[in-house]
Amino acid sequence: MTAPKTTAEELRGAGLRVTAARVALLETVRDGDHLDVETIASGVRDRVGHISLQAVYEALHALTAAGLVRRIEPAGSAARFEGRVGDNHHHIVCRSCGAVADVDCTVGHAPCLSASDDHGFSIDEAEVIFWGRCPDCSTA
Repeated sequence: MTAPKTTAEELRGAGLRVTAARVALLETVRDGDHLDVETIASGVRDRVGHISLQAVYEALHALTAAGLVRRIEPAGSAARFEGRVGDNHHHIVCRSCGAVADVDCTVGHAPCLSASDDHGFSIDEAEVIFWGRCPDCSTA
């Protein structure tokens, strides 16, 4: 059995240069839960010291393009980032407080990838966002 890849090995495997900031950013996203850019920047600063917001945006763009993080943008909300990638899961968002949680897609055949009319597109991903109120906001 092989050992899990380190963050640095994952970055190299994705063709990205390994820097302390990228390692800290990827670990911050994976340790968090649907984090916005400001929260990610704060987490990276806690790990490695100063980093500009522009550098965080650039690193997030590179990590997203490499498939190491996923960007979601619920309507009316800032972009959020997560480390769960490659499984076509969906999200549920609280209309009151903005909390975001993962919702698994159907295991096995994924009906969410079978559009009634694909208009000639080759579909490789579906993004569904469910909206409602989280348990805390429902009882408040």
